[in-house]
Amino acid sequence: MTTTTAGVLFILSLLAALVAVYRPFGDYMYRVVSGTRQSRVERGVYRLVGVDPAAEQTWGVYARSVLAFSAISILFLYAFQRLQHHLWLSLGLDPVVPHGAWNTAVSFVTNTNWQWYSGESTMGHLVQMAGLAVQNFASAAVGIAVAVALVRGFARRHTGELGNFWVDMTRIVLRILLPIALLGALALMIGGTVQNLSGGTEVTTLTGGTQTITGGPVASQEVIKELGTNGGGFYNVNSAHPFENPSAWTNWLEIFLLLLIPFSLPRVFGRIVGQHRQGYAIAAVMGVLALASVTLTNVFELTGHGTVPEAVGAALEGKEVRFDVSNSATFAAATTLTSTGAVNSFHDSFTALGGGMLLGNMMLGEVAPGGVGAGLYGILILAVITVFVAGLMVGRTPEYVGKKIGSREIKFASVYFLVTPTLVLVGTAAAFATGNNSTALNVGPHGLSEVLYAFTSASNNNGSAFAGITVNTPWWNTALGLCMLLGRFLPIILVLALAGSLARQPPTPASDGTLPTHRPLFVGMVVGVTVILSALTFLPALALGPLAEGL
Repeated sequence: MTTTTAGVLFILSLLAALVAVYRPFGDYMYRVVSGTRQSRVERGVYRLVGVDPAAEQTWGVYARSVLAFSAISILFLYAFQRLQHHLWLSLGLDPVVPHGAWNTAVSFVTNTNWQWYSGESTMGHLVQMAGLAVQNFASAAVGIAVAVALVRGFARRHTGELGNFWVDMTRIVLRILLPIALLGALALMIGGTVQNLSGGTEVTTLTGGTQTITGGPVASQEVIKELGTNGGGFYNVNSAHPFENPSAWTNWLEIFLLLLIPFSLPRVFGRIVGQHRQGYAIAAVMGVLALASVTLTNVFELTGHGTVPEAVGAALEGKEVRFDVSNSATFAAATTLTSTGAVNSFHDSFTALGGGMLLGNMMLGEVAPGGVGAGLYGILILAVITVFVAGLMVGRTPEYVGKKIGSREIKFASVYFLVTPTLVLVGTAAAFATGNNSTALNVGPHGLSEVLYAFTSASNNNGSAFAGITVNTPWWNTALGLCMLLGRFLPIILVLALAGSLARQPPTPASDGTLPTHRPLFVGMVVGVTVILSALTFLPALALGPLAEGL
């Protein structure tokens, strides 16, 4: 079987599995976020934090709850790293430096999971388990909760209430993330992923030397890293490490896990608004963009544009031979289409156009399918912009799933869209203006791509690294940390404000002039708006970086 054929079968099997679970898993998530019954464990959590599960919150209270929980999480994780040397299972490691601890705390709380460090030589087992892995659950739950709050805004009438953040987050963690993580961890352990508390095993290398191979609770962190579209790896080389991702079938499982929730959330949207076709339309937009990206990334890497890649038949440098070129390209596309940031290959070694595709995936806003929750509310924002543009073309007040999109709503949507490009472009410009681009290992177009990738990854809360650039400096850790914070919470505030505005509206019955938003025409319009807006915003930067290098 050729590499190309195997790669096509790999992609088709993933697609078939995602289609198969869309309805049952989406329906299950709908029941979780819409149910009223509380388990004994959940009631205990509510009593512990002093929350009345029957009380609902306005968008402002919901937003303040998100911000308060996240702020406390950042402080806790920062302190955890700084006090690491006093903790159990520290493995004798020193405390994390202040600017590095700040960056990591912000990174994991914002679901970015950008890593400036080598996990096995920087973090002890307790910090990995009780610090980083816990935030993998919590930050993922926050994203899903915010997405559900926005969908409730579309579904509710004459009310400012969007649910209860503490109830939503608790249910999502206990009923969705935790059960799947347990099953996934067992599957990865069967596949060879390690799970222990070993401080390391000394082995003899092929050259006769010795090397200490660090063990640890890897499987339990690996599964939520993918399921929650987090991406922070236990080891420096992330999912290319055989202890994290041992074989081709675990590679398939990890890609499936990182796509599972984002691709199923449109079903939840359709169920809550009472129109299944709307959910199918959003899923179709995600699918069209994702399939195009995965295909192009594979083509660029398999054709291997460039003297050396063309001579050997593909771009092999930086790829893990256990996964070959195609499966590495598919993983890279999936991880940048979502906000996962996990890597099983060296993105800096991708061809210029292949690396450009990975940048483009993040610059789309990571909506195909995007991160857990973030992808759904991102694509719904683009749907709102699309119906507004369509309304202008025919001279009619735009409507979407029974709600009018007026000046207030489009302002929230427009500012939402502008946040990330502003952070990316201003941050990249600041790096060059201050001379901090000198930490990139390359000059010219590829050096620009390395800096641009870093700010794109941080501002979009992706977390994957192009590599080839040293970011463990006070300036880089501070700048990227600020981009992660603003790139996460400014959009969340705008999304919740939009949800509150929509929830207060009365229903708007469909009429002959209403644009059908469940048909292929609308799907194509949303795809077009997504691509065109991103192209207009980022094309100059891409033209100076990966496009200039590739051409």
